[in-house]
Amino acid sequence: MVLYIIGLGLGNEKDITVRGLEAVKRSSQVFLEMYTSILAVDKTKLEEFYNKTVTVADRDFVECRAEEIYGPAKTDDIALLVVGDPVCATTHTDIMLRAQHEGVKVELIHNASAMGAVGCSGLQLYNFGQTVSIPFFDDKWRPISFYEKIAYNRKGGMHTLCLLDIKVKEPDFDAMSRGKIVYLPPRYMSVNVACKQLIEAEERMSSKQEQQDGDEDDEGRGDASSSVSGGAYDPSKTLCVGMARLGQSDQAIVAGTMEELVHCDLGEPLHCMAICGEVHDLELEYLKQFLIEESAFVANDHKENGGKS
Repeated sequence: MVLYIIGLGLGNEKDITVRGLEAVKRSSQVFLEMYTSILAVDKTKLEEFYNKTVTVADRDFVECRAEEIYGPAKTDDIALLVVGDPVCATTHTDIMLRAQHEGVKVELIHNASAMGAVGCSGLQLYNFGQTVSIPFFDDKWRPISFYEKIAYNRKGGMHTLCLLDIKVKEPDFDAMSRGKIVYLPPRYMSVNVACKQLIEAEERMSSKQEQQDGDEDDEGRGDASSSVSGGAYDPSKTLCVGMARLGQSDQAIVAGTMEELVHCDLGEPLHCMAICGEVHDLELEYLKQFLIEESAFVANDHKENGGKS
């Protein structure tokens, strides 16, 4: 008996692999994880194509009731469907480990994911460094822990893939305080919002650097508590690539600076973006078809502005 964790790819119900489809047809129960990503088609399309009932596993299901997914795999074949590839989210790794600890056999069936599909922009995958997640800012929580990784990548001439936040089935704490269980509408971060937040992060880090420089002038030393200062990227010069709905028939790709991408509408989710490091001639030649007209980007600006350590 097996727990199959099956990648669905990025497009529609037909993107599943033949091996994945055979595993679905063998399974007595089929679950669809709808927490870490979203599907381009309604689950009824999957049910019609697979001729199987599909149970949606939302955030609450995945976080609180995961044993209902892997537990039955002790006696039956069970399928867990994942948008993209199974190993691109820690959520799925956690389910795999918990299943294995219970003695359940786990089999992965891979598929395309955004981690590889970004290559359709022309940026070469082996030139990417660490991937970062950009979370939604709010009035009380505006974390920029991603900044240090971007600075590290840029200093080494590497591109950075930025995965943008998804808020699905988030609890409404105001309603909960009144004894009601209410969930907020789903939100998906756009490239526009990501660029605004990245610009804010650079402004905050640059301001911090100016303060440190002042401390050095006054006291002969800087604040050693941070390993990274401002200047990881220049919102007016650094080349970035905004991407939406990768792998779908209406995917969109636009290249330009952060200040330019703030004003670009890439349409429906899901969005992601890349912050370029060293751009080779072949990459730039391919990227030209996606460039905003008269873009002010400066190729390979990381050499003059690639972050300080």
